[in-house]
Amino acid sequence: MRLLRRSGAPGARSVPTTGASPAPPNHPSAPATVSLSAAPSSPETAPAPANRATTPTITTPTTTTAVAAGTSEFDRSDPGMSGTARLGDPGSPTGHGGHDLASKPEGATTGSPTIGSPTTGSPVRRRGSVTIPSVVAGLLMALSLPPWGWWPLALVGAGLFWWRLGGLPARARFVAGWALGIGVFVPGLWWALSFNVYGGAVLMAVEALTTALAALLTPSGRGRLLALPGAMLLAEALRDTWPFGGLPMGSVALGQAAGPLAVASRLGGPLLLVGAVWLAGAGVGALVMATMAAMRRSPLERRRMQPSPVHEAGGPQHSTARGAGRQVPAHRPDRLRSPVRLAAAGAAAAAVVVAVTLAGALGPDGGPTTTMLRVAAVQGGGRRGVSQAEVAASTVFAAQLAATAAVPTSPSGRKPSLVVWPEDVVALPGPLAGSPAEQILRATAQRLQATMVVGVTEDVGATRFRNEAVTVSPSGAILGHYEKVHRVPFGEYVPYRSFFAHLANLSAVPRDAIPGHGDGVLHTPVATLGTMISFEVFFSDRGRDPVRHGADLLVVPTNTSSYVTGQVPSQEVAADRLQAIAEGRYLVQAAPTGYSDVVTPNGAVLARSLLGRRSVLLAGVGLRHGMTVFARTGSLPAELAAAGCVVTAWVMVAAGRRRRRRGRRTRPQAPSR
Repeated sequence: MRLLRRSGAPGARSVPTTGASPAPPNHPSAPATVSLSAAPSSPETAPAPANRATTPTITTPTTTTAVAAGTSEFDRSDPGMSGTARLGDPGSPTGHGGHDLASKPEGATTGSPTIGSPTTGSPVRRRGSVTIPSVVAGLLMALSLPPWGWWPLALVGAGLFWWRLGGLPARARFVAGWALGIGVFVPGLWWALSFNVYGGAVLMAVEALTTALAALLTPSGRGRLLALPGAMLLAEALRDTWPFGGLPMGSVALGQAAGPLAVASRLGGPLLLVGAVWLAGAGVGALVMATMAAMRRSPLERRRMQPSPVHEAGGPQHSTARGAGRQVPAHRPDRLRSPVRLAAAGAAAAAVVVAVTLAGALGPDGGPTTTMLRVAAVQGGGRRGVSQAEVAASTVFAAQLAATAAVPTSPSGRKPSLVVWPEDVVALPGPLAGSPAEQILRATAQRLQATMVVGVTEDVGATRFRNEAVTVSPSGAILGHYEKVHRVPFGEYVPYRSFFAHLANLSAVPRDAIPGHGDGVLHTPVATLGTMISFEVFFSDRGRDPVRHGADLLVVPTNTSSYVTGQVPSQEVAADRLQAIAEGRYLVQAAPTGYSDVVTPNGAVLARSLLGRRSVLLAGVGLRHGMTVFARTGSLPAELAAAGCVVTAWVMVAAGRRRRRRGRRTRPQAPSR
């Protein structure tokens, strides 16, 4: 068995070599070495200096290896690492227990190519020691997402990844972050493979780059607990806008819609929720690591590690601990203080998350309900996993009319005053005005004596179409329309079509949706509606914009019929819940084949349909006019705070480096012998 020890650092001892007396460990001429000798032991080694105790060695018939008293090095080294940086060692470059794999004592040399590069002295990591924990952390976070929804696993994954970043150089951090993203987005965006395998794989790899950049922005040692949540929040903000207008699906925030942290979105939207998840996970991870570090140290070792100042003639104060070969400057704090500091930092992070959660729960929630309203979300039902070209538009329209026939029309039958139809259940080759479909919609609204919100698509020439939500009054008049702003890339339009036409068959998307520019507000006789069409519900700004312009109820016409599994519909329900909480509004969603749902401002699901079934959801909802903190300020304060955390962490790193350099320049050296 090989025991590795970096001599010249606190706690290490050197093997005396034949014919030479070792210099004191803190003398400039004494290079730090890694002792791993295979030479036969010899009784002719030079005696130890008089003022030093003899170095204890383990002697076998063939080898002599320097070893520190008390424990094997592998008991405390980072898994997969052959260095000696320890969690909670203030003498390590990380300061807070991280393992700095890119750093070594100044002047250190390597004793074997199996330990480090002969030119750089960098320790060798075991294969998979970076990628495997990172992928596992990502998988844990993916399992917190719908449809699985095990929200506590996100905190476990965040804590595991915080630990894994400790001590990694920049390139390894980037690889770890990319591996984390693969673990999150391969399961979280698995639905994309059903449309195009190659395109889905590229999408997952590109989305994983955002977490890789976040890991690169996070220092590996001092400040990691502060920077990681901020960097991940900024990475999620990047996903909201890049690439091709953003793809917030698969966000860590969606997994918290059913958890206790969800109310934090009232303060800063889903982005603040992402930061809270990472801060809570990192804080818990710090507490766990600090506890483990303290438990690994025996009472005897703790007593031996207490500083014992010794005044040397003409020299600085020193304390000699655990025998010869180790002299610790008296000004260096006790090594037990580092786990204490780490635990304090972890507790502070957890306290911040608790405080933010309580502030969200006790803060403005949209105000009191002013008016109660009965609504109906109509789901026509049908086969799932089929494209628009595989199902005739007339079939979808007929199914929707048949389901609407079950809506009560008399007061005794709980008649609704607002009926919501799904997205694009009325698909037309031209304008709605003057079409037979328009006449049917007018007659249906008059029969129900209710305001209707209907999803309509209108072809505009051979290459473009409009995706709209149209409102019809109880008298049959067309009140207004809202055009979808956030289009689905490669679903409703193809960016850089001429380029991608060389790489894939684009016949499934023959036309591009015309982007809308409205604020989503639809004025009706029963309520001022804030409208989000399908994919838009994943974007927090699409709910905030209409609320700021007076919307007192949110409606979401959607269509997820082309998705084979329930993954996207279940993530959409989670997005509904976060929108309702963040804006302080009731929300009504209607889909042709599910999920249709009704959600309260607290994120509770009052009613939800089954996938593929024909159904009508009837519920009472309230109209609200108040504003949450997020509705007033948006996510900009959270983004600025996140950027400030990242910058502060790197300032801490720079300050620590300056202190170490200053200490090396000003520390008095013992005279050489």
